[in-house]
Amino acid sequence: MRSTSSVALEAALDELSSERLDGLFGPALIEREAQLIVAANRLAAELARTTRQCELAGAADVDGKASMPAWLRGHARFSASAASALVRNGRALERLPTLAVAFASGAVSAEAVAAIAPVVAPKNVAAAEASGVDLAQIDELLTEVAAGAFHADLRKAVAHYLDRLDPDGTEPDPTEQRSFTLVKHADGSSTGHFELDAVGTEKAQAALESIVQADRPAGDTRTRAQQQADAFVQLCDNQLAAGGLPTLRTVKPHVVVTIPLDDLVGSDMSPATADLGFGATISAARARWLACDGNVTRIVIGPEGQPLDLGRSHRVTPHPLRRVIEHRDHHCVFAGCDAPTHWCDVHHLVHWAHGGETEPGNLALLCERHHTKVHHGFRIDRDEHGRWHTYRPDDTEILILPRIPDDAVRARAG
Repeated sequence: MRSTSSVALEAALDELSSERLDGLFGPALIEREAQLIVAANRLAAELARTTRQCELAGAADVDGKASMPAWLRGHARFSASAASALVRNGRALERLPTLAVAFASGAVSAEAVAAIAPVVAPKNVAAAEASGVDLAQIDELLTEVAAGAFHADLRKAVAHYLDRLDPDGTEPDPTEQRSFTLVKHADGSSTGHFELDAVGTEKAQAALESIVQADRPAGDTRTRAQQQADAFVQLCDNQLAAGGLPTLRTVKPHVVVTIPLDDLVGSDMSPATADLGFGATISAARARWLACDGNVTRIVIGPEGQPLDLGRSHRVTPHPLRRVIEHRDHHCVFAGCDAPTHWCDVHHLVHWAHGGETEPGNLALLCERHHTKVHHGFRIDRDEHGRWHTYRPDDTEILILPRIPDDAVRARAG
């Protein structure tokens, strides 16, 4: 049976959700936003308090679950990390009454409570007692930071306190703090999670930021997250191309694509045509893009699927020819992009599988992003003066500021 407070809460939420927002202006909207944040914090505080009480009472057993994290995952569809964080917050609030009051009033967020929670982990409480630390004072100080400072400052304050608990302790092994997990999906894409120590983070940021800042073409509309993801892939691409990585299954690590010849030379656009080395499938169009600049091995397959003949692998664009193209183009030739040569593939204007020659007049340097664009409707062309032009799928040219067509430039020069 639902309690009176639950019925009242549902009624209030129904009333909120029925309010029209499209007629409100900035001041009214931002005021509503602020009020909702405070209310959300208060609700989160009640959820954490109730979760802790459920844990103390063994309430999860009512539904046959062994713990509240298990109940939250199974019944509330929480992720494992979200369920653990909620339970951890509930436990922390018991030991930090000042923080609990601020949380209940809406002054601090669940994220802030999660940042402070390690303070009352058993080993840290024991260390505080051994050092004569007044935990009530730490509670007050960190609650003040949580309510009045940026979240990054709160995290630093908590880290500083925990470091001071054991200033003479042994320096932790940074590798013990590192983890990297990658989850492959059915379509070959992936999501992941990683944790790095401070030094590892600095190295990763330095490497990624160097590529992010160097790859900012005109008209770039990517989000920061997209820029960093592209930088990560480019970093991997650079390492694979350099040839210095350890061997994998007796060969240097590389991207493996297997596709029937008919699909490679045809116009098939189906999403599951070619197989990648780690088990994913990609479209023929994507395979053609990868085949522009790589090693090709011919394998003749018999009627029952058995290999009958294995041809010798050969490089589509030999290294000496690549150096010629690098010397000529200097960087990615897509309009507005100056990605350096070592980021670029050698693109065939007419694909070699369709009879295009592997010679300078049919080759151009393109970075990964723009190589993809050219295989999905965009077009590049080199005129008789040696200048590259880029065209959208509708055949309009992408012009760099000042946007003056070539014929107008030549007319002015004349």
